[in-house]
Amino acid sequence: VCLLLQGPDPSEAYRPGNEEETNCPKGQFRNYQSGQLLDRVYTTYKLMHTQQTVDFVKKQQAKWGTYLHTEMSIMEALDALDQLVDESDPDVDFPNSFHAYQTAEGIRKVHPDKDWFQLVGLVHDIGKMMALWGEPQWAVVGDTFPVGCKFQNSIVFRDSTFDDNPDTKDSRYNTEYGIYGPHCGLSNILMSWGHDEYMYRVLKFNNCSIPEEGLYMIRFHSFYPWHNGGDYMHLCNEKDKEMLHWVKEFNKFDLYTKSTDLPDVEELKPYYQFIIDKYCPGKLHW
Repeated sequence: VCLLLQGPDPSEAYRPGNEEETNCPKGQFRNYQSGQLLDRVYTTYKLMHTQQTVDFVKKQQAKWGTYLHTEMSIMEALDALDQLVDESDPDVDFPNSFHAYQTAEGIRKVHPDKDWFQLVGLVHDIGKMMALWGEPQWAVVGDTFPVGCKFQNSIVFRDSTFDDNPDTKDSRYNTEYGIYGPHCGLSNILMSWGHDEYMYRVLKFNNCSIPEEGLYMIRFHSFYPWHNGGDYMHLCNEKDKEMLHWVKEFNKFDLYTKSTDLPDVEELKPYYQFIIDKYCPGKLHW
């Protein structure tokens, strides 16, 4: 499905070569106003924005921070995403595994010398595995945002989905800074729980050697209110500001490589297995 973009100027984005490669003009992504998937998307965000609270995030961090749920390789986890369709995505309605290879291949074309960047494209959504292990999608997918402070205006469906979130009525959490201090750094705030934070933590726990730039991309690629909306800069420190460039660079491929022209996964696997073995070898603890 082709929908309207709410984001960066398409002229600044990755261009695979021509419009036929994407099946969709670059200006028609992230439409949260209309489209055949809108009801599903809105329902997912309504549940997310009602139930993602400080208390909920802390419980999720404890639940998923044991890394005792299973052991599997990156490729095994990626194959499992064949079973997952992201209910928060207004652009596509096919399994998430294809999107992983589309993103990685887009990066490979433009950054052939950065194999770690290509790997980030491949693995960035694997944290969505939580949905296959029983988590509701509103606690796994979609745009992320800080909890513990005022929910900013650039959050998707901001005006109509937070009314029943108890943190909006809690004086500890509903001010501009909430429980945080000025420029405290994104690593010191509680993000809404989802696949970004989970995958970042899994990679850190397993001592994967992806560079810091890549880990920032994985951890904050769904934080659209920051890297796309310009909000929450009052919480950022100098490191966050330096890394914002990399997160924006990744977003070009994450968003603009979506296409109904699905890649030949089996043909691509040997190339990406080589990179996986370099940075994240063997079975990981999840």
